[in-house]
Amino acid sequence: MDHDREACANERADRPVDVAVAVLLRHDGCFLLGRRAPDTVFGGYWEFPGGKCESGEAPRQALARELAEELGIRVRRARRWITREYAYPHARVRLHFFRVSDWDGEINDHVHAALSWQHPDRITVSPLLPANGPVLRALALPDFYGITRAGEVGAARQLAELKAAIASGLRLVQLRERTLPPHERVAFASEAVAICRAGGARVLVNSDVALAAQLGADGVHLNAEALARCRERPPLPLVAASCHAAGELAAAASLDLDFAVLGPVRPTASPPERPALGWTRLAALIVACPLPVDALGGLRRADLAAALEHGAHGIAGIRAAWSKD
Repeated sequence: MDHDREACANERADRPVDVAVAVLLRHDGCFLLGRRAPDTVFGGYWEFPGGKCESGEAPRQALARELAEELGIRVRRARRWITREYAYPHARVRLHFFRVSDWDGEINDHVHAALSWQHPDRITVSPLLPANGPVLRALALPDFYGITRAGEVGAARQLAELKAAIASGLRLVQLRERTLPPHERVAFASEAVAICRAGGARVLVNSDVALAAQLGADGVHLNAEALARCRERPPLPLVAASCHAAGELAAAASLDLDFAVLGPVRPTASPPERPALGWTRLAALIVACPLPVDALGGLRRADLAAALEHGAHGIAGIRAAWSKD
């Protein structure tokens, strides 16, 4: 990514330098990093490919041009993902990240000192450019987020469904049991956390920071009311929030949360009073969001492709998590 090299001669301005950044993804989940040449700013650091947007150039256009120049490939599919700002000593940059899953040509580096395919769970190169820490954590998030409903179907059935879903690949779960009596909720959450731990899935407790810490869950998922009351990030490894509008997304970003869930995309029975956003509105709300955002509300697993095309990280679901769809 040549934003450091090209911007280093400029004084820091109020307006950030726009940069298009490519997260090239292989089918095995690995992504490409390049090591900056030794004679550049941050020489020897590892970065995602990409570069500065030229005057009048949209980030998607800059992405295609930079990847052709740096790697000799032609982009066939690039999905807008997250947008983050970062202040380096010499420049402030606005990084437009795209997930690139399809391209023509063989990768041949023309800029970096070295290239390396890395997996989100096994980063073996260092040092990394400081702006990329949150991005690497976001890459480790799965593209489906299951939400429990024990209050509706019963704890025993939900625990059985949870165990089966984890065996089939579910890797991120929210325990959203606000309607269970307190003692039943604690008992259910305790068993659910144990199932997730045994199956290699991460688990968040809805809005109850103390219970999440007590049970050794991975983190907490703040509902909209808890998010509105929150003044600092809860001290847990993984923190998410439910959002329905731009202000809530901004609040989640200001707390430096790990991801957000936005919806409903389609009309739902719970809660029926919230109007559906639709895909176009969802895309407009998250286009400049610094956090990965999962789409929620009336969605099936088959809607994942549409969610990705509209800039979402993935989808979240209650019924979709436990159905055969």
